[in-house]
Amino acid sequence: KGLLVSNNSQPSTHVSTPRSLWFYYALMVLVIVLDQITKFAIEARYAFHEFEPITSFFNLGLTYNPGAAFSFLADHNGWQKWLFTVLAIGASIFLVMQIRANREKTLQNIGFAMIAGGALGNMIDRVRIGMVVDFLDFHWQGMHWPAFNIADSAIFIGVFLVIWQEFFRKK
Repeated sequence: KGLLVSNNSQPSTHVSTPRSLWFYYALMVLVIVLDQITKFAIEARYAFHEFEPITSFFNLGLTYNPGAAFSFLADHNGWQKWLFTVLAIGASIFLVMQIRANREKTLQNIGFAMIAGGALGNMIDRVRIGMVVDFLDFHWQGMHWPAFNIADSAIFIGVFLVIWQEFFRKK
């Protein structure tokens, strides 16, 4: 019959409203669909190692990565395709279980859904063609960041959101 007033004058970045599980599943599917559409469009438009300058620091083009991030294990004879496929499936199952178990952590769960969607998007490439399609090429003064794609971007943003949630969570 009284109001509970917080003495904490700093705003919380913890989002406490649980979302439906369907929201997170839809986000995973959206990441996968956007990733696959852009990859098919790039493969239809560009030849392998063909890059088109878009700005003074950004090219759009086509390359393939048979390994993981930064071409980790790319120079092996193909077994890594199956290792990364199993890891993507296992990690995605684990992340979905975390979303289901911690529904009150909306920001973290958005991050988990983006990571899972990105992992599954890259996994589709590995199963489909044995390597991942990359097409976003940023560079500066002759130095190039490794090319990446929408799935990689979703994973990066997802990890950032999970770290943000943990860093600013209520104690």
